[in-house]
Amino acid sequence: MAVSPPLQASGAPVLRVTGVGKEYRLYASPRDRLKALVTGRRYHRSHWALREVSFELRRGQCLGVIGDNGAGKSSLLKLLAGTVQPSTGRIERIGRVTAILELGAGFHPDFTGRDNLYFAGSLIGIGQADMQRLEPEIAEFAELGDAIHRPVKTYSSGMVVRLAFALVTAVQPDVLIIDEALAVGDQHFQKKCIERITAFRKAGCTILFCSHSPYHIRHLCDVALWLDGGRVREIGPTEPVLGAYEMHTRLRNAQDGLDIADPMPGADGESGGAKAAEPIPLPPREEGAACIVSLTVAGLGEGDPPLLQSRDLVATITVRGRADERPNIGFMIEQSKGVGITSLATHEEGVTPISMGDGLWRSVLTFPDLPLHSGEYVVSAFLFDESGLIVYDQWLYYMHFRFVSPTLMPGLVRLPHRWS
Repeated sequence: MAVSPPLQASGAPVLRVTGVGKEYRLYASPRDRLKALVTGRRYHRSHWALREVSFELRRGQCLGVIGDNGAGKSSLLKLLAGTVQPSTGRIERIGRVTAILELGAGFHPDFTGRDNLYFAGSLIGIGQADMQRLEPEIAEFAELGDAIHRPVKTYSSGMVVRLAFALVTAVQPDVLIIDEALAVGDQHFQKKCIERITAFRKAGCTILFCSHSPYHIRHLCDVALWLDGGRVREIGPTEPVLGAYEMHTRLRNAQDGLDIADPMPGADGESGGAKAAEPIPLPPREEGAACIVSLTVAGLGEGDPPLLQSRDLVATITVRGRADERPNIGFMIEQSKGVGITSLATHEEGVTPISMGDGLWRSVLTFPDLPLHSGEYVVSAFLFDESGLIVYDQWLYYMHFRFVSPTLMPGLVRLPHRWS
């Protein structure tokens, strides 16, 4: 099932950023900081996390923020959320701004979960009267039961983020700022988080989403902002900006002896390339969770890696879904130590996995007359929720194989073509 598009962006900007810069003053020692305070002289060196950043967002737009580590993404989000102030420039916000950044950071460990609702709620603009009205809904969404009356210091990390997410999204904002994680907790709670964020989006909430996952940027955002060294490198429609950023990433990785593509979400938001040598271990899965059961490729012979003896590649992926939800299945082929070749998913192509009963689903993917040139390749499988946004399970770099092409010409793939 494809994600519903947001309402058409309209009206006056709800967020306007004009010439914003953020300077951090770095001192060699506490003594230099004290000397600067006493004398008013300069004893620091400046680090500008952001310089001359300008953009505006209207109601219903979804902006994806991308960039390398250290590009200034986190600083920008903190400025927009109001937790830090700009050194230069101006930020104008219209309406309620909610930020999903460091969930639970405002909780007092000795207070109960209920007390923290009133304490942390007051910090984000929810008064006592409004909190009394919202409290039952927040408690129900967080699913803490009687633990709501226990001190937060007795909570697991999952319980803390469930309560924090329920609190910060209790009131629909005009602008929602999300840093990296689209959802938190186990699969069941992830589903609830995504549904709430999607409902905000459909209702016209303006969303600013920072992520290392081009997959999610493409599926959620209609515009993208690329930060490079604290400055705006490009801003505009998502696909051209992402394409330029991915080319920048390839060139940078080529200089470092890598060549990394990211057509599908990975364990850390990236996949492919030299990291494909070993599977990435997954975190422990809760009991009864949706999961990939098997991935097989027909026609593999002997050897390490085995040789694909057929001209066709036929992959069969079996998964276990969640309750009565119809899952979606993804598949990716990459060079064993090189670039991504292709990535496909049932929700992208309007295909439904076949129900096998007892909660099992299966998809068979066939590449007739495989158009790859000779080389070593690796396949991965992905299990998505019904919307295609939540990755329930992933078998990254699961199976390597060799393929010998009948063509003698060099290259990576044989593209459809005709001579005239």
